[in-house]
Amino acid sequence: MSRIGKLPIAIPSGVTVTLNDGVVNVKGPKGELSQKVDSSIIVKIADGHITFEVDENSPVNYKQKQAFHGLYRALVNNMVVGVSEGYKKVLELVGVGYRVSNQGNLLEFSLGYTHPIFIQLPKEVKVETKSERNQNPLVILESCDKALLGLICAKIRSFRMPEPYKGKGVLFQGEVIRRKSGKTAAAK
Repeated sequence: MSRIGKLPIAIPSGVTVTLNDGVVNVKGPKGELSQKVDSSIIVKIADGHITFEVDENSPVNYKQKQAFHGLYRALVNNMVVGVSEGYKKVLELVGVGYRVSNQGNLLEFSLGYTHPIFIQLPKEVKVETKSERNQNPLVILESCDKALLGLICAKIRSFRMPEPYKGKGVLFQGEVIRRKSGKTAAAK
């Protein structure tokens, strides 16, 4: 049995969880999410808790059932936390002349290329940009869907990945880049 999978999930107040034909729906103050659960996992909702059990009669092999046990428990837990508290990521643009601005959910980046980069964010993600004098520009992203938020952050980071020589690029706030020393002069 998976150590993660056997932990029950407490349902906070204001959050409703329903199960219909193998699909778990979670609704809360921050939004609504749903996740299809594999048939080899039994989901039970009772007494303000969600529990997951492995169906021993399922034709799926044992190792796959164990992996699904922990996976679906983690996914549903992320949904419950997301609709009750939400997730927030802060990206920092480190580099001379790097700028960002937004109009609604349309972000415009200036990252040292010859052209600006535009990205349209889905309506489930709230975005805010901050540009203060003598500080790096910030992009603040909030959403109830952890997977979607991570995907968007990865896409934004791919525009200018952090590099180890000068430390420039799009970083998560507080992220430390291991710096490398550049070329050294040849010894004479």
